[in-house]
This record gives sequence, C-alpha cells and structure tokens, in this order.
Amino acid sequence: SLFFITVCTADGFLHYVVDSCEFNSSKLNDIEYTLSYYYNKLEFIRFSSSVGKFVGYTEVGIKNAERWNNGQEVIARRGEKERYCFRSVGIDVEAALTKSGECV
Repeated sequence: SLFFITVCTADGFLHYVVDSCEFNSSKLNDIEYTLSYYYNKLEFIRFSSSVGKFVGYTEVGIKNAERWNNGQEVIARRGEKERYCFRSVGIDVEAALTKSGECV
C-alpha cells in the first residue's frame, strides 16, 4: 500500500488528508485509490475509485460530496487510479520482485 498524509492544524483542531493506493497486483483492476478527509480523527468525506464518487459521512461531508460530485473535483479524482496509483504500484511491484530474487 502507498500512503501520503497531509496535516494542518488551527486553534488545536486537526485536519488531515490521506491519499492511498491499495493493491493485490500491478493490474489496474486490482488497484483501489482512496482519498479521505479527516477532522479531529473523524473521517467526513471519501473518494473511492471503486465507487467513483465522493461520499460524505457527516453533515459537512455530505454537503461537500454533493458539490464535489457535480464539479471538476470528481473528474480529477477518477483519473488518479490510473495516473498516480497504476504507475507507482508498477514501480513498487517491480522493485519487490527484483529484490526478492537477490541473495544477500
């Protein structure tokens, strides 16, 4: 799995974003891209490539999901599985296979 976290704080409240690629192989069908937004440890909205849209889990998240699903945000995120994950996963799988055959 590949994980990237962005953290911001203001007045003691914590907001962070987790970008991740989950995979079983380097085939595009075996990869899932997710983008989750958190506020004070509570996930309030998520984009998942398997769902293909943003889903809100709180009142604010639901409102943002409705807005983002009708704009450029959802279009941009739909391309991340192939643009970001597929390339990165291929590199990681190749590196793992290359190292697994080496003797130390």
